[in-house]
Amino acid sequence: MAKRNFSSKRNAIYKAVCDTKTHPGARWIYDKLKPEMPDLSLATVYRNIAVFKEENMVNVVCSVNGEERIDSNTTAHPHFVCSCCGGVYDINTNDNAHNCQTEILDKGFRADKKFVLYHGICPKCSSTDCTN
Repeated sequence: MAKRNFSSKRNAIYKAVCDTKTHPGARWIYDKLKPEMPDLSLATVYRNIAVFKEENMVNVVCSVNGEERIDSNTTAHPHFVCSCCGGVYDINTNDNAHNCQTEILDKGFRADKKFVLYHGICPKCSSTDCTN
């Protein structure tokens, strides 16, 4: 599929996604860009995220409180989702994920994508009273 032309809004939305490690949702992107782009709509943000997903420019990591959280780093890597604050974090690890993948392939499966997602309480929230 041919890449679509990027409008200034699409460029700004993609740049916002790429410039953060927060694994943003559409609302976060909208709130960040709205002050500098008064005519930006939330629907425009959602439409552009759909284009980015379709063109494999972003991956959906998870859903937090009903909102998809995305990542511009499309290489396979694990994430941690805090069930208290809703934060989504990249995890840099050297665990046995490769051994698991080898076992899957040895058993005849073909994996097209790999997602490792941990859920729990992040360090920031572990010292607070989390009522979620």
